[in-house]
Amino acid sequence: MREVCVIGGNRYFGKRLIARLTAAGDRVTVINRGSSPPPPGTIHLVADRNDENSLENALGSRTFDVVVDQVCYTPRQAEIARRVFAGRTRRYVMTSTVEVYEYEDSAELVSEDAVNPRTVPVDLELPWDDPEFLDTHYGEGKRQAEAVFAADPEFPYVAVRVAHVLGGDDDFTGRLDHYTERIRAGEAIAVPATNHPATYIHVEEIADFLAWAAGETFTGPVNAASHGVLTTGELCEELAQQLRGGRTVFQAVFRSVEVGEFSPFSFARSYGMDNARATRLGFAFGKAREWLPRAVAETLGKVN
Repeated sequence: MREVCVIGGNRYFGKRLIARLTAAGDRVTVINRGSSPPPPGTIHLVADRNDENSLENALGSRTFDVVVDQVCYTPRQAEIARRVFAGRTRRYVMTSTVEVYEYEDSAELVSEDAVNPRTVPVDLELPWDDPEFLDTHYGEGKRQAEAVFAADPEFPYVAVRVAHVLGGDDDFTGRLDHYTERIRAGEAIAVPATNHPATYIHVEEIADFLAWAAGETFTGPVNAASHGVLTTGELCEELAQQLRGGRTVFQAVFRSVEVGEFSPFSFARSYGMDNARATRLGFAFGKAREWLPRAVAETLGKVN
């Protein structure tokens, strides 16, 4: 029986990850602030991960084979976690994001070495506690959090850079809802004049990936994305097919736009990740175009 600690993880693919770990026979300890109960069959520790003393006191003398950190958004949080869990775990898996590549713009799929966390500058004095600042600096917060873990060569960390996640009837992001509402109303969907594709991953697949990564031995950044890219058009066409009388109308915006300014999955620069490293390490990804109809059906509530 492995001792696994999950920080956060009460919703979406986090709860699916915990279900996989407990089904595999792991003893799972969930750490959160106590605002919601943990999934059944887990040990619950209440702590504020932003407060080092709170985290230390909650953990006591506990040690773990693996820690999976679902809610590390800033370098300050990473600094606390690295200090607290140093010597407590043999493996630390941080859920990172494709947004670490927000400054990349390559027609080719981007590999992990495009952002080397060992060379990313860290600024702990930025207003990371300001929700508005954090929201507009999401990718930067994740980049710097990775850098904090990478700065200690003795800390056995993995940064799973997660592609855009689709699927599930509990998708709380509302991103597909944006398109659903416009398709139903016959309203135009604004997209950049040049609308680049992106890589995606199904909610069940990323849960599988994190459970797999918890049991491996590799370290460092790793991209997690299904095979193939999808465009806004492909997403909306699938939605239209599953909506009665649905049709899509696109309106091109002929100016520079920020990512997601007009629609959540419309990109003014390439947003594709190369999954070759994870594939070489042994994870078998699905194909985005094959699971897309299922993901849309789930989000629309058409799957029991």
